[in-house]
Amino acid sequence: MRTLYLDCFAGASGDMFIGALLDCGLDFEFLKVELAKLGVEGYELSLARVDRSGISSAKFDVHLKGEGHSHTHHHHEHSHGHSHHHHEHPHQPDHSHEHEHSHNPQSAIRNPQSHHHDHRALSQIKHLISASGLSASVKDRALAIFQRIGEAESKIHGIPLETVHFHEVGAVDSIVDIVGACIGLEALRIEQIISSPLHVGSGTFNCAHGTYPVPGPATAEILKGVPVYSKEIEGELVTPTGAAIIATLASSYGNLPAMKVERVGYGAGTRSYPKFPNVLRAIIGEGIGGEVEAISPDETPTTVTVIEANIDDLNGQVFGHFMEKALAAGALDVFFTPVQMKKNRPGVLVTLLCRPEDRARMSELIFRETTTLGVRYRDEQREVLQRTHIAVETVFGAIRVKVARDEHGNVLNYAPEFDDCQDAATLHQAAIREVQAAALHAYARLGS
Repeated sequence: MRTLYLDCFAGASGDMFIGALLDCGLDFEFLKVELAKLGVEGYELSLARVDRSGISSAKFDVHLKGEGHSHTHHHHEHSHGHSHHHHEHPHQPDHSHEHEHSHNPQSAIRNPQSHHHDHRALSQIKHLISASGLSASVKDRALAIFQRIGEAESKIHGIPLETVHFHEVGAVDSIVDIVGACIGLEALRIEQIISSPLHVGSGTFNCAHGTYPVPGPATAEILKGVPVYSKEIEGELVTPTGAAIIATLASSYGNLPAMKVERVGYGAGTRSYPKFPNVLRAIIGEGIGGEVEAISPDETPTTVTVIEANIDDLNGQVFGHFMEKALAAGALDVFFTPVQMKKNRPGVLVTLLCRPEDRARMSELIFRETTTLGVRYRDEQREVLQRTHIAVETVFGAIRVKVARDEHGNVLNYAPEFDDCQDAATLHQAAIREVQAAALHAYARLGS
């Protein structure tokens, strides 16, 4: 599996993420062409080589064109759901703005020249992405990231999701960061993202609402379920944009997995620290034999939301499409059950499991992709075993074996990943059961 490992020892932001992908080989001109499909105007992109404590890194920036001036977004940013307030940037104490509402929000999204910090509703941003000419996978990832940010803002400020407005995170620079990150992942053919625990920094920052500790309220809410730590470096090292990209797209967290390294890239942050490289390191490669320890957010929640809908008028081909979309958007599981509905019609019971905070987003997906007129939902408790993957070498190549352990580390069950076995069987023109037997035998030898 083609893997991107993120080493977040200096935190993460949207521009650092894209810088690291560019340093790993993402073509800058291709990125600009793809971003142009958003139809957003009034900005320019730049890419430069910079030094961060002795490490040559890629510095990616979005320059917003204003009236007689330009604004470059920075590594340390904040997002707030309130409207019309004074916002102070801790990285530039003398640089502040008065944020005002736009009389034409949709126009402001596409052309920020009149005032690039106008407030924008989540629905406007989602429409901008959905209506673009970008690929479906890029759209789905970007929409999921913005949804996560919106849900965090909604909870922090105690307001309905549909009333959340953005300035910093909803500004053009962060739209470019989030969509650009998704474009880069697709271009580099990344199949899974594994991240180290995130270094969030320390200290406090000031905004119109007062002095807050690092990480800020939005970042802390977005990072729920993600392993983080703080050391002596002062400053907000993880921004809301960086937190949302990683928290939404990373499948697991832990140490560098066993892999054959192909590319290593460094994305630079704006600040320079003495004897501390302010960079995000990206390592891309193919998994090889060895254990990949995983602390997966999918496995941590003890409470899950169950969403159901009975459907009797949907083409059977669409169900498979919906399942793929839901799983890509963060559903924990999706399954279908045949049922007999009213008027004696055969139908399908659609069941989707998700985190409680994802319920509204998943319900919206069901309404958009199926013909149902309503859904039911409830919260249920669950218990899960700890799961890791061990890649074992066989005559058919490397095959991942999923290993389940109890809380004491005792192995209770293990099985080869079917997709790996299927691919190997096709490649070597062998029976799947032969590949499965070889993987089990290799795991038994590894265990002994």
